[in-house]
This record gives sequence, C-alpha cells and structure tokens, in this order.
Amino acid sequence: MRESSDRHRLPFDPIQAAAEQWSRRWAETPRMRAVTSLMRVHQLVLTELDELLRPLSLTFARYEVLVLLAFSRRGALPLGKIGERLQVHATSVTPLVKRLENSGFITRNRHPEDGRAVLAAITPAGREVLQQATDLIVGARFALGAMSEDDCDRLTELLTTPRAAAGDF
Repeated sequence: MRESSDRHRLPFDPIQAAAEQWSRRWAETPRMRAVTSLMRVHQLVLTELDELLRPLSLTFARYEVLVLLAFSRRGALPLGKIGERLQVHATSVTPLVKRLENSGFITRNRHPEDGRAVLAAITPAGREVLQQATDLIVGARFALGAMSEDDCDRLTELLTTPRAAAGDF
C-alpha cells in the first residue's frame, strides 16, 4: 500500500490493541487477530484501488466485472454467472452492471438461448477502460507494493487452505 499524507495514521496498532482486549475475555486470539488483520487489509487495499479507479468512473468491483467479461470466450456472461464468480448476490450484480452500462462499458441483452437470463457484454469502450484501469492497478502493484513477490506467493499459499475448507474450489 502506498504511504499517503492524506490517510490518517493511528499512533498504535489497532489490531494488537484489540487482541489484548480480546484475550482478556475470549479464546482464539490468534485467529481473531488473523481475521481482523485480513479484513483490515482488505478495506485498505480496496479503498486505495477504488481511489485509483475513480477517475475512470470505475470501482474495483466494476473493474472485476469487466475483467470477467474480457476473460470470457464471447465477451459476455449471464448476470447470474457474474454473481457466482464474484461471490456476490444477484441483487449486488444488478447495480454494478447498470453503472457499467450507463458508462457505455457494457451492454445488457436477453440471453439468446434462455429468455429468462440477461447477458452482460463488454463493449469496445469497456475494453479500452479495462486496459487503462489494468495499467493503473499494475502500476500501483495492486496496492501491495510493500510486499515482495515471495511474500505475495506465501500469502496466497496461506490463504488457499481456508478457501478450500470453505468450499471455494
């Protein structure tokens, strides 16, 4: 994550302070510390990436939709499939897709084989903004520039076990 003068730094580690309080009352302090750290880093990274993408009229969630569509064979996916792959409820996919459609980055059409389903398809403007956004994100090292590539590989490996245990794959 980038060092930012506009981000207020706390004079203490809030995770450590919470862990000290937690351990006086409850068990599983190492797991509480790990989950709280994971969630806090998630928020910090998401905030930085959203700020980076704002000039392109994107959020990281909308960027993820564009990436999914670009990775698909036809450049289009049913909204339900988008929700499954992003692990969000269908009611969360609709506003993402509407914003992308209003920006001209995708189109929505009835599925040609299933009239009940709606397909989201990336447009040429969507592919262009996707490339711009990807250049920004890669340039910012995915907001994880403070970590080495080995650290990133180790973190990915560590997180694979709970993902598998939760049925992610």
